[in-house]
Amino acid sequence: MSTVAQRSRDLPQLRADTPGCQHIIHFNNAGAALPIKEVVDIQHAFLDSEALCGGYETVITETEALQLAYNELATMLNCSARNIAILQSATAAWMQVFYGIPFQSGDRILTGVHEYAANYIAFLQVAKRTGAKIEVIPETADNDVNLEALEHSIVHGQGRPALLAFTHIPTNSGRVYSAEGIGAIAKRHGVPFLLDACQSVGQMPLNVAKLGCNWLSGTSRKYLRGPRGVGFLYASDKAMQQSEPAALDMWGAEWVTGGQYRLQPGARRYEQYERCFAAVAGLGVAARYANELGVDWIWERVQELAAELRSRLRSIPGVTVHDRGRLLCGIVSFTKDGVDSAQMKAFLLKKMINVSISPMTSTRLDFEKHGLPESVVRASVHYYNSSADIEQLAQAVSDAHQ
Repeated sequence: MSTVAQRSRDLPQLRADTPGCQHIIHFNNAGAALPIKEVVDIQHAFLDSEALCGGYETVITETEALQLAYNELATMLNCSARNIAILQSATAAWMQVFYGIPFQSGDRILTGVHEYAANYIAFLQVAKRTGAKIEVIPETADNDVNLEALEHSIVHGQGRPALLAFTHIPTNSGRVYSAEGIGAIAKRHGVPFLLDACQSVGQMPLNVAKLGCNWLSGTSRKYLRGPRGVGFLYASDKAMQQSEPAALDMWGAEWVTGGQYRLQPGARRYEQYERCFAAVAGLGVAARYANELGVDWIWERVQELAAELRSRLRSIPGVTVHDRGRLLCGIVSFTKDGVDSAQMKAFLLKKMINVSISPMTSTRLDFEKHGLPESVVRASVHYYNSSADIEQLAQAVSDAHQ
């Protein structure tokens, strides 16, 4: 496929590049965004080649297509391609880091109020196995992570601060944590920092040098608009010197003698060989598309649409918008009096409008802190959404009743 020097930011063209826009109004981009046609096409072509020529053989002949994801993600994150690993999911990437850290009894894992359930369950499991402790850093009045409290905990807390593990943007709300602030503190005190960027990659600019993270995990299927079943990891050179991946195979390491193995250079050590290579190729195309549009422009567009949606929802009697924060993104969470979240989702789907639900079990600490109901409706915008889409959603929400 030819590289387009500059993608059109024209809304009709963006929607033409997104076949799903002809069939559905999609506000579930924080779950799985509608894919770009080029992404679907390259996956079909890759699978056809595997069927006609063989799976291993296609990997050899399509080296350039498979390398694209590494190169484009490196461009997006401002790092080298050698610092990028591609895995089966963002969760797999995150776990390769987390479970590879040699926690000991009394070690402290510092995290945030809005931490995602999958990560927090891993904290609980490691605490149970090793005696490590979980410490939740409080938030400021404007619902950002309290950086003063974080630094105080590192300096004065009881036990070694073994890891800062924070989610950049929660699954249930539009607020954005100050990852750069966390990274600066982590660097100042030499504490490793693992950033879950699943909801931020592809939505907002991410520069790992400025973020100061040792590792960053991300997914293809959300704001990057790539395939499902593939994720990635950024690992700094320093991080790769400090700990090993949780699991190794003969792709991530080499068996050099009967009693020794040697890690592969670079972030490839975090990978396992067997992946959906068609999805890797699709991820590369999706990341290139975002880079050509410009992530700065994407971020500005998404924030504008989200602000428009919040304003429109607040004008509807009985609707409460639950996003609170110093900086808000494309995720908009809301409820309507007398209509539970599952009912709202089902009603909207009948109108050919996709939204999602965030239950308390996804970010329990955050729900409990803010006294939220058992679940909230999550409508997440992307740059291909239009004001007409927003108006149709708002009208449908207004019409919904028990």
